[in-house]
Amino acid sequence: MNLRSLVIKSNLVTASCIGYGLLVASASGAVVNEGYRFMAADGAADDEFGCAVDISHGIIAVGARNDDDNGVNSGSAYLIDASTGSQIAKLLPSDGAAGDQFGYSIAIQNGVVVVGSPGDVHNGVASGSAYLFDATTGVQLGKLVPNDPEAGDEFGNSIAIDNGIVAVGAWRADDLGDGSGAAYLFDASNGNQLEKLLPDEGNNFQTFGVSIAIDDGIVAVGSRTFFVLGEGFTFAKVHLFDSSTGDVTNVLQANIENFNGDQGGMFGDSVDINDGLVAVGAPSRSVFFDFSGAVYVFDASNGNQLQFIYPADGHDRDHFGRSVSLDNDGMLVIGADEDDDSAWSGGSAYLYEATSATQVDKLLASDGAAFDMFGTSVAIDNGVIAVGATGFSTSSFQGAVYVFGETLENCAADFTNDGLLDFFDISAFLDAFVNADPSADLTGEGQYDFFDVSAFIDVFSAGCP
Repeated sequence: MNLRSLVIKSNLVTASCIGYGLLVASASGAVVNEGYRFMAADGAADDEFGCAVDISHGIIAVGARNDDDNGVNSGSAYLIDASTGSQIAKLLPSDGAAGDQFGYSIAIQNGVVVVGSPGDVHNGVASGSAYLFDATTGVQLGKLVPNDPEAGDEFGNSIAIDNGIVAVGAWRADDLGDGSGAAYLFDASNGNQLEKLLPDEGNNFQTFGVSIAIDDGIVAVGSRTFFVLGEGFTFAKVHLFDSSTGDVTNVLQANIENFNGDQGGMFGDSVDINDGLVAVGAPSRSVFFDFSGAVYVFDASNGNQLQFIYPADGHDRDHFGRSVSLDNDGMLVIGADEDDDSAWSGGSAYLYEATSATQVDKLLASDGAAFDMFGTSVAIDNGVIAVGATGFSTSSFQGAVYVFGETLENCAADFTNDGLLDFFDISAFLDAFVNADPSADLTGEGQYDFFDVSAFIDVFSAGCP
């Protein structure tokens, strides 16, 4: 699929899943709505489904850190078929318990899913752990814990996988000071710890490991800007490591000019690396007044900064850069979870060419509402984009994931976009029909008559794939 082409609805306001076409973005970027929205069938208030998301080979992995299946805020994860929107499996750890926050972080590659559980008490309160699952069957393959676990480390707050190596952040570890942070590498095939990674220097509350990514033998570990009473601000860094040796190869740092007092803007809060490029989010950079956000792009081989990206339509407190994801050919998706285009803090995401900093598209939820937080998490793989919206709700903060770049064919009867056909779809169709909404013109004749009703009955009876 051409990464400049995303699947959208033929009518941008339509509620049905039929009639998607390809939109080639203009040079200035076009506004694009999702192909479909996925919600967990058993979702509930405060699950925060979509807090973490990743994609590999047509499977979308989604974390729901506050799901209560194994106790309050024990957490869960889901696997979704990107092309059909159907649920493949729900993942739960064999020893899940209240407060684990399993699903806080998630990654998937080559049929293996890794899920972070920073609240796990396996080696003390909030020592943390991570789990391996088979992406095809949903079967748990193993559990990862570091060789030197301690209570409060929150091992598993960030996670990544590449070529059989799992990288895990423990942003509250105390090796170089209180909450200075650490990261670990594991062999996915046997669960053995390969390396422990530490920054070149550290101090209290550095939160090294707040974000992590790995690609082609290079590990990127973020440590955010932080404030220590009596010491002031320390400007954050992203360290690059050689995964085979554990040695630091480069240190990436934002320029330190002060944008309206943001003191670095939480540079390093999000990070991704792919095909020689590193994208680093600074969601609190105050380019447009307070905390509008920005993203930096670096060359992984030499650490040189290539681009400083911020959107032309940015506003204060958009938090552009809350999440970042790079595709193989340099396309970059950036979440701005408090953008107000759809509604107050409804959120948005952007598609850029990373090396040129050219905006290709702006991604919005077709049903965006206040406090959806669309853009909390993002992922892109071979042109398919998934965007998490932890605040989306039929009940408060249930969460949802929006998928771009894939069609969901022959599902015109699913007017509520929840993957189910029920009374609510019938009611939604009738409302659209009475109000002459284009989504109810299923025959495409520009009229609202018996033939549209008949077409709806036919597709409703046929069901969704």
